[in-house]
Amino acid sequence: MSLQNTFGLEIYASNRQFYTGRGQSITFPVEDGEIQVLPHHENMIAAIVPGEMDFVDAEGSQTTVAVSAGFIEVLNNRVKVFALTVERPEEIDIRRAEEAKERAEEQLRQKKSMEEYNANQMALARAMSRLRVTSRKKI
Repeated sequence: MSLQNTFGLEIYASNRQFYTGRGQSITFPVEDGEIQVLPHHENMIAAIVPGEMDFVDAEGSQTTVAVSAGFIEVLNNRVKVFALTVERPEEIDIRRAEEAKERAEEQLRQKKSMEEYNANQMALARAMSRLRVTSRKKI
């Protein structure tokens, strides 16, 4: 794969550098759907919401991860992703994710302030995306 058909890609979680190298594409969740970035995409900054993120490296290997809130910067054919968490399916504790989902659903059933409601919505979205990513894992 030539450099013309790729872009520089760096993915950071709050506790580590998750990936650095060349990429062919990256698709990430946003408030109203998803956005895909290909080589030579126009410069932009976008907010990421909890969900599934896919990227294809220069060799054509696709990776699907659970990503939490963050943002992405596309500048001069380089893409940088900054998120609180980025997790491969094998890194996710399914039992803990299911418990987090149940806790968030219970909190949403209770009458709470708007701030608490929004926090619980984010917790539920993160737990659901983590469970979706693990359900795709090859066993």
